Amino acid sequence: MRPAFHGFRDALTLPAWVVGMSLMGVGTLARDVGYPVEAAVLSTIFVWAGPSQVLFFASVAAGAAWSAIALAVGFASLRFLPMTVALLPLLRRPGQGIAMQLLLAHYVAVTAWVESFRRLPTMPVDERVPYFLGFANALILVSSITTFVGFHLAGLVPAPVAAGLLCLTPIFFLSSMVAGIRGVGDIVAIGSGLVLAPAASWAIGGGFDLIAGGVVGGSLAFAVQRARRRGPAA
Repeated sequence: MRPAFHGFRDALTLPAWVVGMSLMGVGTLARDVGYPVEAAVLSTIFVWAGPSQVLFFASVAAGAAWSAIALAVGFASLRFLPMTVALLPLLRRPGQGIAMQLLLAHYVAVTAWVESFRRLPTMPVDERVPYFLGFANALILVSSITTFVGFHLAGLVPAPVAAGLLCLTPIFFLSSMVAGIRGVGDIVAIGSGLVLAPAASWAIGGGFDLIAGGVVGGSLAFAVQRARRRGPAA
C-alpha cells in the first residue's frame, strides 16, 4: 500500500488542487441549469473530464436532444484515446486482466497522464499501478469536493474568476510537460504545438484545429527524434 499512499500524497502537493479549482465551475454550471449537487459531483466521478462535463450541462441548458448530447460528449472525450493507448503500456504487468485495464483507462485524464509519464518510468513495474491509482483517486476526491463547493458558491464567484480557474489545468499541463522534457523530440513537439495551435485555429477551427496541430507537430517531432537516433549518414 506504500506506493498508493505515495501517489495520493504526491497528488495532494499541488496537482489535485489545480485540477480541483478548475472543476469548481462544473458545480456552478450544474446549479445554473437546475441540476442537483449530486449530479454535479457524480459527473466528476464518472465522466472525469472537465470539458465534457461543461459540454453536458451547457447542452442541457440549451435544450439539446439527449442523443445529441451523448454523441457530443463522446466525441469531446476522444482525445483521451491516444493518451490511454500511450499510457497503458507503462501500467501493464503479468497477469493483469481486461477489467483492471478498463479501470485504469477510466482514470486517464490530462493531469494524471502527464504526471504519470514524468514519474512512472523510473518506478519498479509492480509499484506503478498502485501509485497511479493513489494519484488519480486523490485528483478525483479533491475535484469532487471542489465541484460540491462550486455548486454552493454559484453566484458568489465573479465570472472572470470562474473563467480563469478553468485555465489552470492547461497551464499546469504545459508546465508539467516542459518540466518533463527529456530530449530534442520533446522540445520540437512542445514548440511546434505552441506555434501551430493559433495557426490551425485560424485556418481550420471547428474543433479540429488541435487535432491537426497535434498530428503535424507530433509527426515532425517523431521525424526529428528518429533522425537523431540514426545519427549522421555514413
